[in-house]
Amino acid sequence: MEKKKGSLKSTIAVSLTNYLDAGAIVAGASGLTLWKEYLGLTEGHLGWLNAISANCLGAAIGAIIGGFLADKFGRKAIYTYNMLVYMLGVALIMFSFNFPMLLMGFLITGISVGVGVPASWTYISESSEVGNRGRNIGISQMAWGIGPTIILILGTLLAPPTGGAGSEGMLFGVVQGVASLFGVEGSGASLNVFSSRIVFASLFIVAFIAWQLQRRLDESKAWEDLKSGDQGKSQGTFSSFGSLFTNRINVRTMLFLAGMYLTWNLVSSVMGFFQQHIYETAGGLSNEYANMLSVGQWLIIIATTFVFSMIVDKVNQRWLYFIGVSFAVLAWLLIITVGINSIAGLLIFTLLWGLQGGISVQSFYALWASELFPARYRAAAQGVMFFVVRGLSAAWGLGFVYIYGEQGEGFSVAAYVMLALLLISLIIGTVGAPNTRGKSLDEISKERGFSKM
Repeated sequence: MEKKKGSLKSTIAVSLTNYLDAGAIVAGASGLTLWKEYLGLTEGHLGWLNAISANCLGAAIGAIIGGFLADKFGRKAIYTYNMLVYMLGVALIMFSFNFPMLLMGFLITGISVGVGVPASWTYISESSEVGNRGRNIGISQMAWGIGPTIILILGTLLAPPTGGAGSEGMLFGVVQGVASLFGVEGSGASLNVFSSRIVFASLFIVAFIAWQLQRRLDESKAWEDLKSGDQGKSQGTFSSFGSLFTNRINVRTMLFLAGMYLTWNLVSSVMGFFQQHIYETAGGLSNEYANMLSVGQWLIIIATTFVFSMIVDKVNQRWLYFIGVSFAVLAWLLIITVGINSIAGLLIFTLLWGLQGGISVQSFYALWASELFPARYRAAAQGVMFFVVRGLSAAWGLGFVYIYGEQGEGFSVAAYVMLALLLISLIIGTVGAPNTRGKSLDEISKERGFSKM
């Protein structure tokens, strides 16, 4: 079932979902200060944007819907329509002129991202050869790094002036030209926010390309075999899903995966959405330099993810997980001891956080979550866990802005919380890491006591 040709080709097409997921998060983050000034937003408004975005609740709602739909109607059904929803959300953001419109755009984009995530990881796993499953998941995570890198480079080039003449990005003239087409002249927040509008326009274009590629994919063979084995019997969307909560193996697996992923994602979601804002407020950097530092971090993530994809199918995954999360722990331990106002501290923090991002908890979660459940509810299980993780991340994002303060006065308290969460993730993942390397999905299901995939 799993020894197919062309798994790399389909992986690349599906991985555009990860590009657009991370791209939407970072596009919002890179322009957060610009939207705040343009619309007169408070930190509370920013917290709500984070809470309902692709970073948190929007993706949570989408994931639980997408997981059920992918198991009921097939993985391909998601790829046929989902990118159209993404383009609608991005278009709303591009043309936003008030906070409710911006909020709705973030929500719709987030829902689309969530719908695509369970189907994507499931499809990649089911379409991979036995010895390349981890590699293909790693490649999909590279897209998760490439998206933010391109978005941040674009944001840096389009950045408005923050310290007088000459402090703007090299392509700020393009922003002025586009803004003039909409009757915006001179200077100020109304002009500067066009930098963010153009960044989101680039995501709209990539989403259109992704839609054209993904709707041409073949259906997952594992899902087709499952439906063929059911001999056409009609199953309710929720019928087989009940096993997730009555089977002890499934319950333990969900607690393990959600536990290790949640504690890491509570930190990662804040960094994904607020990193540039933190660098600008607590760290005192300009928008341009905050974006440049983040670009360097994402380049490190891409390089490290490439290494991860090449070795994950060949080494002990428990120890690889331990090494990856250890980099994250060291990063926050450093920022607590050295401080965020130190340029040297920020540079080393960026390096360590980049290294952990390449060997990230999300990579292991994507791999193990797609291996440890049978095909009948493989996507739905991921959807439920993703819903819990991103939903709680939304609540944490709302709380974080009040801990952090308007200008980062509460950053030290937040940093200690981050460190504690990462230590918990390190322990859960290292202790509970499954031994699935080199085994087919059929073999893993049988070992775990599932008679059918």
